[in-house]
Amino acid sequence: MTTDDKLTIKPGMPLRGTTSVPGDKSISHRAILLGALGNGATEVRGWLAAGDTEATLGAVQALGIQIDRHDTHTLTVHGGTLKKPDQPLDFVNAGTGIRLAAGVMAGQPFESVLDGSYQLRRRPMKRITEPLQAMGAHIESTDGKCPLTIKPAVLKGVRYEMNVASAQVKSALLLAALFADGPTTVVQPGPARDHTERMLSSMGAQIVVEGNDVTLTPGAQLQPMNLTVPGDFSSAAFLIVAALIVPDSDITITGVNLNDTRTGLLDVLLEMGGNIQVTETGLEAGEPIGDLRVQSSQLRGTTVGGDMVVRMIDEFPVLMIAALNAQGETLVHDARELRVKETDRISVMAGELRKLGAQIEEREDGFRIIGQQRLMGAVVDGHDDHRVAMSLAVAGLAAAEMTVVTDARCAGDSFPGFAETLVSLGGGMLPQAVE
Repeated sequence: MTTDDKLTIKPGMPLRGTTSVPGDKSISHRAILLGALGNGATEVRGWLAAGDTEATLGAVQALGIQIDRHDTHTLTVHGGTLKKPDQPLDFVNAGTGIRLAAGVMAGQPFESVLDGSYQLRRRPMKRITEPLQAMGAHIESTDGKCPLTIKPAVLKGVRYEMNVASAQVKSALLLAALFADGPTTVVQPGPARDHTERMLSSMGAQIVVEGNDVTLTPGAQLQPMNLTVPGDFSSAAFLIVAALIVPDSDITITGVNLNDTRTGLLDVLLEMGGNIQVTETGLEAGEPIGDLRVQSSQLRGTTVGGDMVVRMIDEFPVLMIAALNAQGETLVHDARELRVKETDRISVMAGELRKLGAQIEEREDGFRIIGQQRLMGAVVDGHDDHRVAMSLAVAGLAAAEMTVVTDARCAGDSFPGFAETLVSLGGGMLPQAVE
């Protein structure tokens, strides 16, 4: 990129008011992919129009699926038979998109190539290719990474026991299972995001969930959906932490997805003493939704590990910011997955926060932070990682001096309008172009 955007953050301004966040990214990916497999027109409202989801949409269109855009967040996916693409499917930075699509493509009667950006080419794909190969899929990778070449194969139902809970692995297997001979059971060691199961069930798939075991029996014709995508908790997380650590803040975030497999950070922040009131308001797309009122709070350090990690795997960068402003020690373990996201989020976050004066002890599978550290202003780098860039911006809101986050355009990968949302709440943040 020859020009990047930067965020300039002026500290000390309380956040107040009511806002909402863009649609859930995980559900938006699935709405496109599953809608393409449905027998008819799937109507989607509140869809997240962001970098990652647009990449998945483009890939599905390249497979011959008609998608009508009524406005930025409303679309119709005309499900039908997938067609051989003319060129590799480009998922850009969308790890969820490429991994879920691998499951779908494994069952198609034509060859396809799945590829992406330099960042995506660094991320591990064996966790997807090996279980799919156990079903009989013919997949060639590049040293366990993309591009992935997927050739026609006869898939068989299997019982697959996962070593680590992963919604992406589970979803890839369940999507491949739609095209397999016989039922497939995925055995999870613990809970993981369940958006795929909920959506498949709503479409009429023969899917049974018993504890952490999920079984799909192929044969049922998938019916089209009519869904409204709830607000993304992972996006709300930045606003929640910002309001907790900036004095005199009082905000309400409406229409947020409160699926228990996604709200680990909420439980952790409540345990840390966060003043957060949760009001459930109903269901959207089979998902519980509600409003969150967040007021500035004196947080306490905590320990996070085990099953909690998968429930908040995308929220650890912003948890670091909460921990720096909390009393006492915060210790995170069992989170080595953070090292193979868009960036090594443990190393990158620790390095950038040190520029602000923070002291952080990196560990192989997590980190240790002693709280109540006074951050100074500095120029920090978002590393083309949306969650890193937005977390650093939140840190700047509680710093002593102005902070500038460079390489921050990537915030649009998941939270278009991030800076504008904070400004609307009174936060001192201005997006500016870097010359």
